[in-house]
Amino acid sequence: MVFLTTKMMQRTALFVTFGGFVTSLTTTFLPLWKTMNSDLNEVENWFSGLWLTCLYTEEVGIQCKAYDSILGLPMDLQVSRVLMSVSICTGGLSVLAAFPGLEGVEVCVEQPAMKRGLLILSGVLSWVSGLTTLAPVSIVAYTTVVEFWDEGFPDVMPRWEYGEAMFSGWFGGLALAIGGTLFFVAVCMGDFDQRPPSVQSSPQLKHRTRHYLKTELL
Repeated sequence: MVFLTTKMMQRTALFVTFGGFVTSLTTTFLPLWKTMNSDLNEVENWFSGLWLTCLYTEEVGIQCKAYDSILGLPMDLQVSRVLMSVSICTGGLSVLAAFPGLEGVEVCVEQPAMKRGLLILSGVLSWVSGLTTLAPVSIVAYTTVVEFWDEGFPDVMPRWEYGEAMFSGWFGGLALAIGGTLFFVAVCMGDFDQRPPSVQSSPQLKHRTRHYLKTELL
C-alpha cells in the first residue's frame, strides 16, 4: 500500500474523470448511437446520432445530414441532447475545479480548506456528469429495444439497433461516476493524514504519569 497515497489517489481520480469526460464528449457528437441496415439493400447502412443522420454506401461512401428541425425529433433524442450538454459542461468544470485542488499544485497552498472544497466540488460535478451521461444513453437504448420488438412493424421493415456510441456512452458515464467517487475517497484520505497525532491520553497512561510524578516527588 505504499503507492496508495492521497496525492496518488487525487491524480487517479483526475485521470479517470478526464477520461470519462473525453469519452462522453466524443459520444455526444458521434452519429453512431443507432445503426440500421436493410436485408433488401445490404449495401446501405444508416447511422443515427443526436445531431446527424448518416448513410453509408460502397459507391459514394458516407454522407451525413443534420436534422431539419429540433421539435421534429423524437422526445428521447431531445431529452438526450439536453442531458448530454449538461454532462459536457459539468464534466469540464469538474476537471477544471480539481486541478487547483491537487496536492503539489502551487495554487491555494496556504488554504487547505479551499483545496479540500475544490476536490469535493469536483467529485459532485463528476457524479452529475456521469449520471447525465448514463441517463440519455439508457433512454435511447430503451426506446431502441421497444421499437425493435414492436409487433406493429412488418417483418421486412428494417429496424434500428445499438451503435458503438451507446457502449462508449455507458463507459464514459461509469468512468465519470467512478472518478467522482475517487475524489471523495481522496478527500477522506487527506482528512485522515491531516489529523493531529493522537495524544496519549488514555486513562491507564494518565494513571502511570501521576504515579511517576509521585515517585519523583518522593
